[in-house]
Amino acid sequence: MGERGEPVDEELVRRVQKGDKKAFDVLVLKYQHRIVQLINRYIRDQHEALDIAQETFIKAYRALPTFRGESAFYTWIYRIAINTAKNHIATRSRRPADDDIDIETAEQFESAIGLRDQETPEGLLLSDELAQVIQVALDELPDELRTAVSLRELDGLSYDEIADVMNCPVGTVRSRIFRAREAIDKKLQTLLG
Repeated sequence: MGERGEPVDEELVRRVQKGDKKAFDVLVLKYQHRIVQLINRYIRDQHEALDIAQETFIKAYRALPTFRGESAFYTWIYRIAINTAKNHIATRSRRPADDDIDIETAEQFESAIGLRDQETPEGLLLSDELAQVIQVALDELPDELRTAVSLRELDGLSYDEIADVMNCPVGTVRSRIFRAREAIDKKLQTLLG
């Protein structure tokens, strides 16, 4: 039990792994708002974000028997949420357009700034390279550094919240985030020259 008599995540996870579905309901209630907020950073449509959050919790429930507790439950589920959101975006971009536009209509749209592709091939390439370098840098970080910086930069948690999630002092969180950012910066310097 936690400080306020609430079951801690590890206990809830153990109960779910033993077949207690109500324990998973508690985890959903505890984290659903934060997961939806996280997904909203990737998906701007509230209804889609809610669907993706539901999909995230379904995936987490199915994968929970294999959860080993090497990271905090919230760290684990936020990774599932981010991957689910990114997969949704990738799938959506491969779908054919719902509406066909004929040539005459397309010519009218040619001058519409909002409908033009604003990203150049060079910009997209650099963006992809940056994302890859950052992902490689994150993957190479020790788990405690990767978790701290991800909770801060990707999830927007405060230092105090991260300290709670990681069960360590705030000073340790600050140090881990600093070291992680420093390592990522070194990787980016090689790309940006």
